[in-house]
Amino acid sequence: MPRIVLLDPISEDGINLLKNAKIDYEERIGLKGDELKAALTQFDGAIARSGVKITAESLEGNTRLRAIARAGVGVDNIDTAAATRQGIIVMNTPGGNTVSTAEQAFTLMLALSRRTHPAYQSLIEGRWDRKMFTGTQLAGKTLGIVGMGRIGQVVAGYAKAFDMKVLALDPFFTPQKAEEMGITLVAHFHDMLPHIDYLTVHTPLNDATRGMFGETELKLVKKGCRLINCARGGIYDLDTLVAGIESGKLGGVALDVYESEPCTSHPLFGKENVLCTPHLGASTEEAQTNVAIEAVELLIDYLVNGRIRQAVNFASVDGETLKNIRGFLNVAYRLGMLAAQLGSGTPNRCKLTYRGDVGKKDTSLISTAFAAGLMTAAMSQDVNIVSAASMLKERGIEMVEEKSSDQGDFNSVMYVEITAEGKTTTLAGTLFGNMMPRLVNVNGFRLESILDGNLLLFDLLDAPGVIGNVGNVFGKFGINIASMNLGRSTDQPGGDALGILQLDVAPPAEAVEAMLQIDAIRHVNVATLPAANDRPAWMG
Repeated sequence: MPRIVLLDPISEDGINLLKNAKIDYEERIGLKGDELKAALTQFDGAIARSGVKITAESLEGNTRLRAIARAGVGVDNIDTAAATRQGIIVMNTPGGNTVSTAEQAFTLMLALSRRTHPAYQSLIEGRWDRKMFTGTQLAGKTLGIVGMGRIGQVVAGYAKAFDMKVLALDPFFTPQKAEEMGITLVAHFHDMLPHIDYLTVHTPLNDATRGMFGETELKLVKKGCRLINCARGGIYDLDTLVAGIESGKLGGVALDVYESEPCTSHPLFGKENVLCTPHLGASTEEAQTNVAIEAVELLIDYLVNGRIRQAVNFASVDGETLKNIRGFLNVAYRLGMLAAQLGSGTPNRCKLTYRGDVGKKDTSLISTAFAAGLMTAAMSQDVNIVSAASMLKERGIEMVEEKSSDQGDFNSVMYVEITAEGKTTTLAGTLFGNMMPRLVNVNGFRLESILDGNLLLFDLLDAPGVIGNVGNVFGKFGINIASMNLGRSTDQPGGDALGILQLDVAPPAEAVEAMLQIDAIRHVNVATLPAANDRPAWMG
């Protein structure tokens, strides 16, 4: 019988589920350091919320713990890389607190607009100052939303119900889906800023989103714009928020999350037109019940039945199947990353065709590996194989499969066709040996190129001297060409061609511009892929 430790408090419904399943469990709340490390060696599974910090040190040398379930969506407090090295599955419950978090964001927006907190404080202090607390209605105003996943979409629905106009930014939210919801997509963050009265963010915190609202962005918003953050602390630059409030450029700031939590001292606390709450986004009875039950079910399903679901660091599949398709998982993941960097605009359809031996296999996991690569490259964040397909679907991007056991030039080949804003990009990849992904076709040009490192793809007129000129460009910039491949549109010289260079370092913009100065070269794309032996943890 597996043993489970509860590292943070969970709802009584989750505990009752453990009791009914006759699972041996213990509550060990508030552990850290050596106490936490020792406790984790005594259990097969653990359930955590945001309170406990499961670090690499607390997992070091652990040979018993098999899984950690996060009762919530964020796994920032769990060292997933360390867990993966120890063979520990990390699972989360992304859907349980969607509505509660969206409602909290909207609550803060309303409270800022109607100055609810200072008005109540005036009554506590014995004052009746109605004229001092004239507010602003939401109807007719424009809300900017960054991140149109589950929570962002719910917030958008609330805003439409309040008769607001919604501008949204998400690289993988389709125009068709936006039209269905009655919202307007923008291509870049700065495009929405001059037009919005409110801004709310619903994205992870990563290199692309950290400090995304800073001094430059403050200058772009209209005077009186109000900012809300119920996602992750650090997405808004703190110094900029303080400056915006003190200067009066910002009409209000509402925060539910902070860079360091718990947070009881903050530069914005106590300032006028600021409303802060202690990370209450998921703090509703319904959300806590949902995530607790889901976390318990995930752990029991894995520890008792061996089924992996909603893992953030591993594939939802049994080990033998994973071993048999791991090579093509790598091909698909890299094709997805390449497609995201070659495409222009938001895709609305991805067609994946499998030919030969791979077409005889269950390719659903391979397709989600492609989706993970596509989303990872486009969103500048790690997207695991479990969540990738659903993230595409949420954003209105169709992904279809076709399979055939007929062999062409290769024993197995995977074709990718991506349609974005009326333009189609096609790629094909195969596997050399057991683990050597190769790119064998780009937009009809047949060639053979590795799928790792810094790649430079260029369309050219096949003519004498062009390749020599290309070599001269990179020689001038001191960049070594590790390999080069050329594909023609026909078997005859003199027509259209495609070249692919693998470079030791990413080329600067000046080198790309120098390439375009060569008469025979028409277009240049740069793509960065993982090193040959660099694979995401879920690939095994």
